[in-house]
Parts: sequence; C-alpha cells; structure tokens
Amino acid sequence: MRALARASVREEFSAHGEDAVITRLLAQLPQIERSCVDLAASDGVNLSNTLRLYRDGWSGLAFDADSALFAHLAATHRRSPQVALVRTFVDPQNVCALLSAHRISATFGFLNLDIDSYDYFVLEALLETYRPTLICTEIQEIIPPPVRFAVKYSDVFEPKNPHFFGHSLSQVSELLRRSGYDLAAVHYNNAFFVERGHGIRSLDDETAFREGYVEQPDRTSRFAYNAEYDELLEADPAVVVDRLKNLYAGERPGSYTLEA
Repeated sequence: MRALARASVREEFSAHGEDAVITRLLAQLPQIERSCVDLAASDGVNLSNTLRLYRDGWSGLAFDADSALFAHLAATHRRSPQVALVRTFVDPQNVCALLSAHRISATFGFLNLDIDSYDYFVLEALLETYRPTLICTEIQEIIPPPVRFAVKYSDVFEPKNPHFFGHSLSQVSELLRRSGYDLAAVHYNNAFFVERGHGIRSLDDETAFREGYVEQPDRTSRFAYNAEYDELLEADPAVVVDRLKNLYAGERPGSYTLEA
C-alpha cells in the first residue's frame, strides 16, 4: 500500500485511479451482490478501493491491524452501520473464520486484497470457502510474466527489502484461473479478476501487464522507486529469477517461492 496520499477534492480515493476500473467492471456485473471485504483497509480513505462502494450503500467488512490507522478507519465509518470493522492481522489460518463470524456471504461481491505480505496464501485459503465475484489484488509490479513469485506465510514477517511482499501477476493469475476466474485488467500495480461466466473479456498475463503497467505513459513518474528494476520488464525470465534471488538474498531462507 506504501505511503499514504491525500484524497483529492474530487474524492478519488484510490492510489492510481483504481476507482474508475472498479466502476467500469461493476457496470458489466449488474447482478453482483453489493457487499465487499477489504483486507488491509488502512485508514479507510487514503488509497482506498472500497470507500466509494461503502458510501454508495454497500455493506461489508474491513480489516486493519495498525492501531493508529484503525482509529481513523473507525472514524471514517462511524456513520456506516452496514460496515463491520476488525482490528487484527489476517492470515491463511484465520481468514475464513473471520469472514464467517461476520456472516459474510459465500458469494460476496468484491474483494480487495493488499496486505503487503503473504497475500497469495490468504487468497488461496479464502477461495476454499468463498467466491467473490470481483477481486482486486495488488501485484509485485517489478516482476513481469511469466515469472511466478509469492511470499510464503509465516507468523513472523520482517522483510529486509521493500520489494519483498505479495505475489507476481503470473503467480496469482495461475491460482485464480484454476479457481474459475479470468483476468479482466491490470491497472498499474493492481490486477482485477472476475468469476468466470459473467461475459467479461479475459486477458492473458503478458498483454494485461504490458498494457496496464509497462506502457502506461506516466509509469516512470508514478513508480520512480522502481527505476533500478525497469530492466527486468524486458529481460529473459531466467535473468529475472537470478536478479530477484540476489535482491532477496537477505530474506529468511525458504520464505518465498520463485520460478520462471
């Protein structure tokens, strides 16, 4: 999720215009259940992909473990009785129990996933019980398809490198495709998947990543902190894997999966 940015006067809450992508996809899903789950909601306003939905009357469940951010989250939704809030860390072992305890429907409408750690394994566990229609998940944008990378679950997550988090597009895309989802869009460092059968065009990883991230005209200014890794975007997958192994050399052994 990275550094917080102030919401604009036009009430564009998301980091890079994800609100517009969500609105476009929802317009093609008229029968969607109007409920959402936000895993790592931060303060509920800045960089939020769900506040616009909640303000439009959607119900749901929002999580954050940080005490200061959670206080802001609670203030944001103090007049939103349809939004339940939980201050806790979400992991693969508790995610389904937490959703069940708050009576989240198995077919809830929208999942926002951005916990900056072992996101892949939380999603894998969630999909054993739940079938959100639309999923937005942050991707590790310095890792191009077809390289697959994911941080493994651990009850102690203390990364040494700021680029050590989450999963690559191809890693999460593989999971979701075999779970019955299609890749609908990549928008900078977020990927959007729709449950199969809703008539939304499916994209392949390479095309979606190139159009949604690599070829965005303002990418290098928005993601200036990725400049030293831009060479990976055009590199051979084997080269990408070797470079990432060096990048993550300081991480705990066995703490991630990585393959071309």
